[in-house]
Amino acid sequence: MYVATKLPKNSSRSAWVEMLPPRAPITSLYGAVTADIAIIGAGFAGLSAARRLSQLDPTLRVAVLEAGVVGEGATGRNSGFIIDLPHEVSSEDFGGTSTERARRDIKLYRTAISLATDMAEEHGWGREIIDPCGRYSVAISQKGDAHIVTYARQLQGLGEAHQILDAKGIYDVTGSRIYTSGLYMPGTVMVQPAAYIRAVADSLKSPVTLYENSPVQSFEKQSGNWLLKTDKGSVTANRVILANNGHAQSFGLFRGQMLHVFTYASMTEPFDSNRLGGKRDWAATPALPMGTTVRRVSGAEGDRILIRSRYSYHAGLEINDGHVQSAGRVHDRKFADRFPELVGLKMQYRWGGPMALTWNSVPIFGEIEQGLFAACACNGLGASKSTAAGIAAAEAALGMKSELVEIFSSYDSPKKLPPQPFLSIGAKADLRLREWRAGRE
Repeated sequence: MYVATKLPKNSSRSAWVEMLPPRAPITSLYGAVTADIAIIGAGFAGLSAARRLSQLDPTLRVAVLEAGVVGEGATGRNSGFIIDLPHEVSSEDFGGTSTERARRDIKLYRTAISLATDMAEEHGWGREIIDPCGRYSVAISQKGDAHIVTYARQLQGLGEAHQILDAKGIYDVTGSRIYTSGLYMPGTVMVQPAAYIRAVADSLKSPVTLYENSPVQSFEKQSGNWLLKTDKGSVTANRVILANNGHAQSFGLFRGQMLHVFTYASMTEPFDSNRLGGKRDWAATPALPMGTTVRRVSGAEGDRILIRSRYSYHAGLEINDGHVQSAGRVHDRKFADRFPELVGLKMQYRWGGPMALTWNSVPIFGEIEQGLFAACACNGLGASKSTAAGIAAAEAALGMKSELVEIFSSYDSPKKLPPQPFLSIGAKADLRLREWRAGRE
């Protein structure tokens, strides 16, 4: 029997959720139900798995169990990038092995984007939910400029569309004079993550059933099936897909294999769009790893700026308000550097969200026990990687040997992490070193 030692807990409210009306109605699990497949977790991975299962076999009875309210967990704390290109094609010389790895990653990411855009077209979702606007990589230093030039050369080798922008070109986009260069990549799709995941959830049709506020407390194998128990009900299913990322470890699974890292974001109050030049909707990732991600989001009340920066390691899968406020002070400095025109504009929301990493940056995927499938450890880029993992887990659960399943199955096994306290000491030191290397970026 796998018994949860803790349940997901959020210490702050994401702006993406706060800007939406309260979610209603919400169906929770009461009593005993049966299903062909049960999915634990209704984030990017879980709902993508449910969508793919219904495509492959519309008669499948699928029960999706979400511990909280859809969109209020890790998914609604995402910055909303469903990217199509890896941040790093190669850290060294661009060669054949790197090309193969990059094409594999691109296949995963574009499969995720296809699922999202197909649903948007099918259901008529607007740009307030999903926007195929592409993304920018931005630099504020000579080191960042050099990285952009190198990365552009690697994209050229892959035959991928891109455009290098000089300081004026990226200013015309962002309205910020701090950026010294930029690189535009048109394939990324941006989402309002809480609105998007709600829309995905609401698009599911019977016999797929979503149960919110229904945390799984235990599951075990009984008479050839899996029995999942919540506080007020149970599901008996032939197969189970674990789509709860780091919280799979709360059931005693994957011990010593996952690092639990939180990243943080702040979002401003609305401002008059005339206060800042450039485009009203754009999204930028930093040229250097561990730098600062920025989004500008337009709305009926005005525009907002999102700043994402800072990372911290928490083995216990929880942070507190102090961690969020500490990161917020960094965000305030980053914001002031980039947008002096908006002096006096306050941050209205601050929050943190978890990522599950493995030491060698590989996913935890596949059938780990008969009828028990995992789609965990997103290693960052959660919207892209988790969506692809959910699709592949659905295909694997139905015995398919698809290209996506083959890619996920080809990864090495996760490396064993060092024991505590060495793990905590090393993880925290490594994060600080990486942030120091990113500098002002």
